Amino acid sequence: MGVNLRSLIPSKEIELADLSGRKIAIDAHNCIYQFLSIIRDRMTGEPLKDSKGRVTSHLSGLLYRTSNLLEAGIRPIFVFDGPETPEFKKETVEKRKKARKEAKKKWEEALKKGEEAIRYAQAASELKDKMIEDSKELLEAMGIPWLDAKSEGEIQCAYMCKKKDVWASASQDYDSILVGSPRLVRNLSITGRRKLPRKETYIEIKPEIIELGQILSR
Repeated sequence: MGVNLRSLIPSKEIELADLSGRKIAIDAHNCIYQFLSIIRDRMTGEPLKDSKGRVTSHLSGLLYRTSNLLEAGIRPIFVFDGPETPEFKKETVEKRKKARKEAKKKWEEALKKGEEAIRYAQAASELKDKMIEDSKELLEAMGIPWLDAKSEGEIQCAYMCKKKDVWASASQDYDSILVGSPRLVRNLSITGRRKLPRKETYIEIKPEIIELGQILSR
């Protein structure tokens, strides 16, 4: 659900090459949301689209970023959320829907005024069923394994890591650590040079490794 534990959790920056040969379970929905948010026009906030007007930001991100992981020797497994939304999360889901609706309205208003609209557009990002289907189809064409969790994909990633089926779980959120994943990798799919929001400043984003054992001893 995106519990922010950044100030409490020690992390260590690494290079993609440091993960070579490792199997990593990736929270697919979290990853694809990142692509939908980042791969947009820097002024209007419009996502990447094909000739028929269909959004393709998620497919572009999956293709190129996953290729980078493979080139680095990483063995990704994408884990999608299942059909069962936990009862405790339903209120959060409704709040997110409301926030996206409000962001979409502000996005449209900014476009009419000719103002920079990227931040509202990013907040309005929505992952639709067809996008998920297309993502799975692309992964299959690339020979990348994926699976559907019974419920939360991130919790499934943590379970796979606890069972040692994979070396680490990967997500921008910290939830898998809360449910006992021994190891979490952040920034796996967004490494590289990034522009800071509303600033003409760029930073280099690197993968971060978080070890549950270190957190508990600290």
